[in-house]
Amino acid sequence: MKIKPKIVVLTGAGISQESGLKTFRDSGGLWEDYDISQIATPEAFEENPKLVLKFYNLRKKQLKDVEPNAAHHFLKTLEDDFEVIIITQNVDDLHERAGSKNIIHLHGELKKARSVFNDEIAFEYEKDIQWGDLHSDGGQLRPHIVWFGEAVPQMQKAIEEAQKADILLIIGTSLQVYPAAGLVHEVATNVPVYLIDPSPIEFPSFNRKIHHIQKKAIAGIEELNEILKIFLKP
Repeated sequence: MKIKPKIVVLTGAGISQESGLKTFRDSGGLWEDYDISQIATPEAFEENPKLVLKFYNLRKKQLKDVEPNAAHHFLKTLEDDFEVIIITQNVDDLHERAGSKNIIHLHGELKKARSVFNDEIAFEYEKDIQWGDLHSDGGQLRPHIVWFGEAVPQMQKAIEEAQKADILLIIGTSLQVYPAAGLVHEVATNVPVYLIDPSPIEFPSFNRKIHHIQKKAIAGIEELNEILKIFLKP
């Protein structure tokens, strides 16, 4: 049996934006006049839990009105010819709904919840989370989201996958968010790196060649599709 080349894909807000999900950059990092960095923190949840829960309940509601786009579906089709691992910074479920099988959520999952007493066990929770909703262990429920200042539990798993990549594909992120951006340093030096993002980006700190397709996700995958064909030649 022919071994499939391994593609590790890092996705960011730009891929979901084309499905209609707003990014924090769209509004200058503000939400109802609140700085997002002051909502998505453990300290904010401690000081004003109802506001934080309202924010995430509204984001969960927005998910019901959007669908995976062509870029999400393209990543699913890659599984025909490649071993595909998706590492996403996004907390939506659009990759899952497009049918992708191997997904690592670095920043958590919007449709899951967990107890404030246990950050290791999360579960599907479709309903809104209200203040006073308790887990069986007596802890208040909170969104299964990695807030600013919290550890990224899936980071080690993501690093291990990046180190085994034959190709690194980055879609919809300008490589400004760490530790996710640091995955570029984890792939072998001979591994080709392709970045799809419309923003002009400089790469001085990465010390390697990055093929930048300066387009939005859906337009960029058309160009990428032609490039990837060279890896499938016998």
